[in-house]
Amino acid sequence: MNVSISKLTSLIPTKLLMLVVFVGTAMVSQAQTYQAENEGWLVNMEEAYALSQETGKPILANFTGSDWCGWCKRLTASVFVKDEFKTWAEENVILLELDYPRRKQLPPEIRQQNASLQKAFKVTGYPTIWVFGLDKDDSGQWQIDAYGKTGYAKTTKDFTSAVDRMIASRNSGE
Repeated sequence: MNVSISKLTSLIPTKLLMLVVFVGTAMVSQAQTYQAENEGWLVNMEEAYALSQETGKPILANFTGSDWCGWCKRLTASVFVKDEFKTWAEENVILLELDYPRRKQLPPEIRQQNASLQKAFKVTGYPTIWVFGLDKDDSGQWQIDAYGKTGYAKTTKDFTSAVDRMIASRNSGE
C-alpha cells in the first residue's frame, strides 16, 4: 500500500494525531531530562565512568527505591542532603544514583542499565551503596573493581567514615 503522509494524516483525526505527537515528545523529553533525586548525582553509568576515569575517583552507587523505600528516604535525609556529605563527596567519589521506583517511570535505557547493575552487584535490598572502580576491556565490557558495600547510616560521619575505610583499604592494596 502506497499512501502519502498527507493522505495518511488526513485519515487520522487531528486530536489523535496531536496526542500521539505529544506522548512521543514527552517520552523523548523525559529521557533527556531525567535526573537523580538528589542534586549532584548522576544517573548514567557512562557519565560516571567518564568522570571516574578523568578524576581517578571511585564511583559511589546508591541503589535506592526513591519513592517507596523508607530507609532510603531516611539515608537521604540524614546523609545525602547534608552539606558535610556534599563536600566530602566532591573530594572523594563520583555519585551515581540507581533508582528502582514503584510510582514513577524511568526512561527505558536507564531502567535497563539499573536492572543490569542490580544483577551484577546482586542487590536484593535497599538502600545498598556500593563503592567501586570501573574500567572497560577491549570488547567494551565493564570491568568492576568492587571496594565494598554499605547501607543505611544515621549520620554523615558514620557513612563517610565507612566509605573512607573502603577506599583506604583498596588504595593500600589490602
